[in-house]
Amino acid sequence: MKRRAAATEMNRTRHIAIPLQDAVGRAPTLARLSQVAAESAAWLRLVRPVLPPGLRQLVRAGPIDEAGWCLLVPHNAAAAKLRQWAPTLIKHLHASGHSVEAIRVKVETAR
Repeated sequence: MKRRAAATEMNRTRHIAIPLQDAVGRAPTLARLSQVAAESAAWLRLVRPVLPPGLRQLVRAGPIDEAGWCLLVPHNAAAAKLRQWAPTLIKHLHASGHSVEAIRVKVETAR
């Protein structure tokens, strides 16, 4: 009977819910992903005021990787306009002390 009680107790302790931030902190890959997402969001907050008013609310932060920074937009017209603004955004980020060499623009598909 003691063996069964110990097994039941073990099963209970295996399925304890932990907060998301704790889980992210315990997994290096998730921690790095979280850090990159936060950095991308910070960069977007920096450049959003530079964008034309009609484009500001359409742009979402995407991943930062060795190829550069990716920005997401809902349609091709916004993508075309954002690509025109990419050099200005890069200059603004450089002036703010961030080293980004390229901005990619991707159109998000409908969910």
